[in-house]
Amino acid sequence: MEGAIFIVERRGDVLWVFMRWARRDLRGALSLSFLLALVALAASASWVTPYSPTAQDLNAMMAPISSRHWLGTDDLGRDTLSRLIAGGGASLYASFLAVFIAIAIGVPVGLVAGYIGGWIDEVISRVIDSFLSFPAIVLAIAVTGALGIGLTNGMISVGIVFAPQLARLVRARTLVVRRELYVDSARCLGATTIHILRRHILPNAIQPVIVQVTLLLAAALLAEASLSFLGLGIQPPEASWGAMLARAYQNMELDPTQMYPPGLAILLTALAFNTLGESLRITLDPTSTTWR
Repeated sequence: MEGAIFIVERRGDVLWVFMRWARRDLRGALSLSFLLALVALAASASWVTPYSPTAQDLNAMMAPISSRHWLGTDDLGRDTLSRLIAGGGASLYASFLAVFIAIAIGVPVGLVAGYIGGWIDEVISRVIDSFLSFPAIVLAIAVTGALGIGLTNGMISVGIVFAPQLARLVRARTLVVRRELYVDSARCLGATTIHILRRHILPNAIQPVIVQVTLLLAAALLAEASLSFLGLGIQPPEASWGAMLARAYQNMELDPTQMYPPGLAILLTALAFNTLGESLRITLDPTSTTWR
């Protein structure tokens, strides 16, 4: 019984914190709500889409907006709304996959470079500088060419390209945290390097990473759209917002309105990620008055 009461109190605390944050930062709360609704819609795509996203109706090609097709159809008679919902799942999956890979590579590398230092830091820093010297999309295309065409391979390449950004950010933060007294105390008490990194360095270096992750999600969404637009991402007949935009561009002279649904979806989602990132940056800033 006590455990149940504790759980309710903890859930109430979480709700109270969220409501207070929402009152203080309405833009951030709206962005988070929009993204959560988008994820829920994408997860339930197979139940909410009015048609199969790959089903063709050759008698309704380039059909205008109607009660039957709320956003019209494309040049193959496929329902635009159904493809938009299904494509949202693919685009969000691609974004999260790319950022997950970037975190898995960049955070450990940044921790090691910042904490150990010496020649290891020099080597890692030069490798990071080499990666950052290339335009991101060009490097992503090159890695995609090496791994093979496809959505997963494309986003693995984007994750590899984003990893140096996180590594540099974590390294800079680690250089500051490792000089703190509690880190010296743990070292004097015989704590291992792994223990210090996991229990002391990482929790205190993760704050800027949380903000950067939201910004990278927006960048990954745009990168997926770019790769799919170039034919290096998701392959037909599967849908993604970038693939829909590429298809609509090919038929722009016949019906330019087909570019609006995927274009607006990319724009609003990237804007929501960026707004949420800015909100988190202000909220997590120790000098911020958000919680005062």
